[in-house]
Amino acid sequence: MIRQIIQIDEERCNGCGACANACHEGAIAMVNGKAKLMRDDYCDGLGNCLPACPTAAISFVEREAVAYDEAAVKAKQAKEQAPAKQATPHFGCPGTRSRAIERGDHPAAESCECAGAGNVALSRLTQWPVQIKLAPVNAPFFQHAKLLIAADCTAYARADFHDRFMKNHVTLIGCPKLDMTDYAEKLAEILRLNEIQSVTVVRMEVPCCGGIEHAVKSALLASGKMIPWQVVTLATDGSILE
Repeated sequence: MIRQIIQIDEERCNGCGACANACHEGAIAMVNGKAKLMRDDYCDGLGNCLPACPTAAISFVEREAVAYDEAAVKAKQAKEQAPAKQATPHFGCPGTRSRAIERGDHPAAESCECAGAGNVALSRLTQWPVQIKLAPVNAPFFQHAKLLIAADCTAYARADFHDRFMKNHVTLIGCPKLDMTDYAEKLAEILRLNEIQSVTVVRMEVPCCGGIEHAVKSALLASGKMIPWQVVTLATDGSILE
């Protein structure tokens, strides 16, 4: 039968595995460092993998393909039931496997003694992955989250970054200069697909950090939602400018 199905441009694919992570049906896997459509009958043609791809290597085509087999997909998912902390069945790079991180009540379970004798610094990271490019747009941890979108350097500028900014937030980080990409489209998709409570942007004072602030502003407009948001700018010495 002729139907809509995805195709993957191997030349554009950078092997990040984000599409495999976003494909609930398990139709995509990583083969020799490249994403590959493994079975036509596992692809529903809806394209959840498209917005997850940072290099636009995935597109729709109309071609001869076997029909989508929902029963086979459900049987496969039941057989490969993911652990509770894993957001979706994962077939790509381990670094892109999304999961929530539950923090225990005992400090030793979530801390390192890096603040001096007798003092413990608690990690406030609540999910993985944290890179904007790698985070699946439909990961469960985004639902009803307070979203922190931070430039890479900000966490190194302030020693209290975890407690002051990351606590009780889902954290996404990126550097528009080094990544050489516009995050706006992916961030807009995250905002559209999830009930985000608020957005906090933390950036450095350097001009190149303006890219991450601009991307968030564009994403908020594109999402069509009224979401409370704020921007915090850090000086290179870590002090808060605004």
